[in-house]
Amino acid sequence: MLGFVPPLPQQPGRPPSSGHMIVCGDDALARRLAVELRFIYGERVTLLLPPGRDAGGPETPLTQPGRAAALFGRMSAAMNRAGNANGAAGSGDTNAGVEAVRIMEAPEPSDDVLEEAGIDRAAALALVYDDDERNIRAALTARRLNPRLRLVIRLYNRKLGQHLEELLDQAAAVAMPGIDPALLDASTTVLSDADTAAPALAATALTGSSKIIQAEGLLLRAAERPPPRAGENADPGLCTLALLSSTTNDPAGAEGSDSSGDEAPLLLPDEHTVAAATGRGTVVLEAISRADPDRPATRMGGRGAPLAQVFSRRLRWSALGVALSALALVIASLLTTEDTALHSTYLTLLDILGMNDPAEDAPPARQVIQILSGVAGLLLLPLLIAGVLEAFGTLRTASSLRRPPRGLSGHVVLLGLGKIGTRVLVRLRELDIPVVVVEEDPDARGIPLARSMHVPTVIGDVTQEGVLEAAKIRRAHALLALTSIDTTNLEATLYARSVKPDLRVALRLYDDEFATAVYRTLRTAHPQALTRSRSVSHLAAPAFAVAMMGRQILGAVPVERKVMLFAALEVAGHPQLEGHTVEQAFRSGAWRVLAIDTTPPADRNPDLAALPPYAPEGGGDTVPPPSGLVWDLHPGYVLRAQDRVVIAATRRGLAELLRRQRSAASRR
Repeated sequence: MLGFVPPLPQQPGRPPSSGHMIVCGDDALARRLAVELRFIYGERVTLLLPPGRDAGGPETPLTQPGRAAALFGRMSAAMNRAGNANGAAGSGDTNAGVEAVRIMEAPEPSDDVLEEAGIDRAAALALVYDDDERNIRAALTARRLNPRLRLVIRLYNRKLGQHLEELLDQAAAVAMPGIDPALLDASTTVLSDADTAAPALAATALTGSSKIIQAEGLLLRAAERPPPRAGENADPGLCTLALLSSTTNDPAGAEGSDSSGDEAPLLLPDEHTVAAATGRGTVVLEAISRADPDRPATRMGGRGAPLAQVFSRRLRWSALGVALSALALVIASLLTTEDTALHSTYLTLLDILGMNDPAEDAPPARQVIQILSGVAGLLLLPLLIAGVLEAFGTLRTASSLRRPPRGLSGHVVLLGLGKIGTRVLVRLRELDIPVVVVEEDPDARGIPLARSMHVPTVIGDVTQEGVLEAAKIRRAHALLALTSIDTTNLEATLYARSVKPDLRVALRLYDDEFATAVYRTLRTAHPQALTRSRSVSHLAAPAFAVAMMGRQILGAVPVERKVMLFAALEVAGHPQLEGHTVEQAFRSGAWRVLAIDTTPPADRNPDLAALPPYAPEGGGDTVPPPSGLVWDLHPGYVLRAQDRVVIAATRRGLAELLRRQRSAASRR
């Protein structure tokens, strides 16, 4: 049953006008995406939520007057502060923005619900429920009701997402025969918040880590560099993407969400600003390299179980003792008899195994050696039995979880193996970083993966005494607290810092104000230790919003508590790019053109983020195709309408480009 709740002031009673955006979800990502679309891109938004809760996560009724308005007002105010700190214009009056957000309540996005939300007139629909099946069912319904609709779907299953994209795009083409597919506005984009946030979360555990963006088989590495020392010249790389808040005197930086002034990170600064900002950390576009096919995450300890894991140390020493005894008996046989070495070894082994006849007519020395060999054989029997039992025990526990080895150090302790933690674990193992996982639920999503990768895992409540000690937290390099409960992440972080004050920590927190307060307190208590707080919805929402605007997002790079986007754009229809040189098209704090695709439009790869298929050369090894992207741009190159460019942009900068494009199209 569809229910309407009017918590917003002067909320319209009819569906929004044509071209509005619809967001359907049941967690924090839905609310952040709705706010992103409204207060960054200026779109009218319909937000569809389950009954009796807001999109913030806890089951908070929306029946209180102004409750939703307050929720959206706080977030929009935070976005305006961040935008003003970065030199970008705000989105205007907050109340006017809230009025343009329409909230509906319904348990499922059924036909009637979507029609009431105005699906036939909508430009885009985002399905960001936490349940993959619900998103797929709603996507099939929406594509049937509006074949031209732009769909953005949240799916955790990657392979299923690829097949679903092809199916829904094919359904749109069949529903509108005779229309050129290139001109068809309908498109389907499947994204995963876990895949979007995992690289950034994994990078926080590494010193001097890089963020990797892939474009047409090329890897763009955005590297975070510390402030240069006295007398050193900072290498700007290919270009400087951001100035960090960290300085020579404050290496940790002031990573507050409302930081402003000299302490705030500056995205896409110009050359004069970079030259004047001496002693500050930077994020630079460091290198571009050819991307290889995806390398599987490696297993800790190699592909096979080492000997030390199959047999205990005591058993190995016992086996060595028996072997030395057998060798001593062979040597004694050679010294006391005239037998050959091979025959002496043969007789000694037969005596040890009890397979030789008694040496009644042999010399006394031979009889003594035979008795000693029999005694050694008695020692060998329990040794063999113990070896067999330990081997069977190892095989039995091979399918169970591995315990952290004694000598492990310099590893990353990962708390939580849900959707996010599982993706972060894969990312860390792709980088060959040793990991110890702590998970309370033995049936969690990532447990089978940890078992198959031989990752040491501790099953237990991280808030209980002894659990972090079992994960070797005293010798760990970093802690990633990625459970879905803020208080659990905070408690684990505080305890870990009490055990190891200089531990590098990154914790997942939902509420931005709470994250800022936690960061400042931990930084004050432990000024020499690096602390980072991250929100998955905060990292993922920009990518989902750009996809709803119909633009290809190559990646999202967090810069402290801000986000920088890499996107592919057609120059045509963008008056601030078309007809301008590369130097003129640069807007400090908004966007920068990084590369131009010189491939003819008919031969271009439609998905720059995908790895192009390798073609075999002469039936031998595969050879990567040449890339059409030119990165070493001359500042005087004039951008043409047929060009496709790769840009780095802030969220507000990209929104301004898209708004100008719509304005130019409406005038034509």
